[in-house]
Amino acid sequence: MWRYLKRLLIGKPLKTVDEGGQSLTKFKALALLSSDALSSVAYGTEQITATLIVLSAAATWYSVPAAAIVLILLFAITMSYRQIIHAYPSGGGAYVVATKNWGSGAGLVAGGSLLVDYMLTVAVSVTSGTEAITSAVPVLRPHAILISVLIVLFIMTLNLRGMRESASFLTVPVYLFVVMIAVMIVWGFINIATGNIDYQATASLGAPVQGMSVVLFLRAFSAGSSSLTGVEAISNAVPNFNRPKRKNAANTLAIMALILAVFFASITFLSYYLGILPNDHETVLSQISETIFGHGIMYYLLQLATAMILAVAANTGFSAFPILAYNLAKDKYMPHMFMDKGDRLGYSNGIVSLAVGAIVLIFIFHGQTNLLIPLYAVGVFVPFTLSQSGMIIHWFRERGKHWWLNSSFNLLGAVISLALVVFLFWLHFPNVWPYLIIMPVLLFAFYRIKKHYLRVADQLRVNSQVQQLHDFSGATVIVLISSVTHVTTGAINYACSIGDNVIAMHVSFDTDPKKEHETAKEFKQAFPEVRFVDLHSSYRSVVDPVIRFCDVIAKNSADRNDSVTVIVPQFVPRKPWQNILHNQTALRLRNSLNTRENIIVATYNYHLKM
Repeated sequence: MWRYLKRLLIGKPLKTVDEGGQSLTKFKALALLSSDALSSVAYGTEQITATLIVLSAAATWYSVPAAAIVLILLFAITMSYRQIIHAYPSGGGAYVVATKNWGSGAGLVAGGSLLVDYMLTVAVSVTSGTEAITSAVPVLRPHAILISVLIVLFIMTLNLRGMRESASFLTVPVYLFVVMIAVMIVWGFINIATGNIDYQATASLGAPVQGMSVVLFLRAFSAGSSSLTGVEAISNAVPNFNRPKRKNAANTLAIMALILAVFFASITFLSYYLGILPNDHETVLSQISETIFGHGIMYYLLQLATAMILAVAANTGFSAFPILAYNLAKDKYMPHMFMDKGDRLGYSNGIVSLAVGAIVLIFIFHGQTNLLIPLYAVGVFVPFTLSQSGMIIHWFRERGKHWWLNSSFNLLGAVISLALVVFLFWLHFPNVWPYLIIMPVLLFAFYRIKKHYLRVADQLRVNSQVQQLHDFSGATVIVLISSVTHVTTGAINYACSIGDNVIAMHVSFDTDPKKEHETAKEFKQAFPEVRFVDLHSSYRSVVDPVIRFCDVIAKNSADRNDSVTVIVPQFVPRKPWQNILHNQTALRLRNSLNTRENIIVATYNYHLKM
């Protein structure tokens, strides 16, 4: 049943040779990898003005210079990540750059930050989209958490079906949003130029504002910098592009940055020009579109497009997280299962792990993840700082054409990113302090995993010398039985074919001595030449007596130079669901016996016909 459900949800498996067919065009990649960055224009300006209005309405004119600095940072980051795409086309983005130029420690800080950040991306984006949905349909508000979880599961399933299918689906909400915002901006500027919309700013640009401080301006700037989250996703996913991969990825990044810059700058200007002030009942973007479009169909189309892109913006995390996890696993800092591709040639374990992490965050914060936005920003700008400063080292080492100019872009981005990290810790410490706990825990986990893999490799490595095989004198085989059945018969026959000394072992815990001896008598009649051992368990435990007995036999066999094999018989139902109708004693026995270094564990399967 599960197999049919899986095929229905995910689709038929793809051959490895079909991997090239899963590559992305620039058109689809922009939809798949830019949804997070582009959706931020829906709240970026509002984050700035909401910070400034705490002082006064007149202070909101400072949103214009704050947005200008954000745009400078966007330019520097875009130029830096275009360089990263060309210099490190294997994907991994900030993790790979920091590792190559600063060392593994810095690389793990960048990689760990982004892993957590992608989970936050999914949680924040989905809950923001859910908030837009419940605002439009208030009756759904009590079910906000359930709606968020369902959206996460839907996007996870979409990604498990493969990149091309998820990209095809995302083209609708992403490009609808792009078109609607573009129409709103163009129509707004036409109305301003023709005098249909009056200048309603709360204060003129440059007007002095009582009580305005550098700290408040920096707080507004750091809040607006959340608009830059998701910019790095394309550099993480270079291997997913059509050939030539570097050129297509770099061009897609440039297109995304241009759209983001135009939208963010225009929305900030319109917000200032129209005198829009943030409130608890309506978003800034909604107020702008209402002023420009009125309450007609265009207004509702924009609201629909905004809700849709906020809901699917989480897909950027689903696109970038699995590849970052793959790079960390390749370097032995994460479990190797993150290197495995699923039926549809995607890194399924990474996709599922991200979904689980995001759902846990949604439950922990009861769907109210907006308080995580400063932590979300720290998770982005720490890798920004490490990657851009790492590129400076790269250019000084590699030199090449225009290296001074390229390193200048990196220096500008690194300085502003570092300043933002400092501002975020200084101004938003109550919201970002978990980063100081999460990162050491992640680094500890990374190093422990690496240490484990190195130890395993060291123990498994075969040296160049001729390997001496152990020459056993004989083979002792222990067969665990519960009763005399066809399963027992098959297991005993197999044991006799491979062993010199076969022992059948039964554990009983009946209080009636007659019942205890019935199995022994029945066994002796069926297999008179096989030694039978019946152990009584006073505490109704099967595992403990088996382990003690096998340890004793293994010790005695070692003295005789015999190998010891324990056969665990089990029957296999015809239909998988029927397994739940039977106890799992065989599974528990195998798990316990696997801890014994000097015992070989084998399973004898008897397949039921009906």
